[in-house]
Amino acid sequence: MEIKKNIELAKNGDQVAFTFLLDHYWNEVYGFMLKRTENETDAEDITIETFAKAFDKIATYNPEFQFNTWLIAIAKNVHIDMLRKRKSSLFVDFNDEDDYHAYNVADTTPSAEDKLITEQNLSQLLQYIKELKPHYQEVIQLRYFQEMSYQEIADLLGESLNNIKIKLLRAKKLLAEIIENKR
Repeated sequence: MEIKKNIELAKNGDQVAFTFLLDHYWNEVYGFMLKRTENETDAEDITIETFAKAFDKIATYNPEFQFNTWLIAIAKNVHIDMLRKRKSSLFVDFNDEDDYHAYNVADTTPSAEDKLITEQNLSQLLQYIKELKPHYQEVIQLRYFQEMSYQEIADLLGESLNNIKIKLLRAKKLLAEIIENKR
């Protein structure tokens, strides 16, 4: 019941609902893709792209199907697309349309993770950030130390706005977990 409620809220652009769905389904989608790709980086990239696409297209979700089944179907398509792009790496065709219809996945009001992050001693915080994977370190650094906007980061890294929002959301969660575990 809680899942259906959060899906409906997410369809209306509710940030908390997006975060709930991301937290609830992340491990399932990531685990599925890790078995399929046998590569942590690819599995993580595919999972990020999957949630970005799912949040962008959530209005098209058919509640007759399980939400996780829908996410896995998206993940399979993202994986196929990734394999196709690698095969034809001479030509890269980006669909800019996704950037114009991005939902506000990342909220600008300080979250619990943000408060934890800002409370920490800077040098200690930098040590914690170094424990993250490099692509998470990069988005944290660009957003919080260089104070770039989501769009500026997306442009710099050549990724969609939704991907950057999902990456930052995930990076902040992982960083908050590291900080909590060290206390």
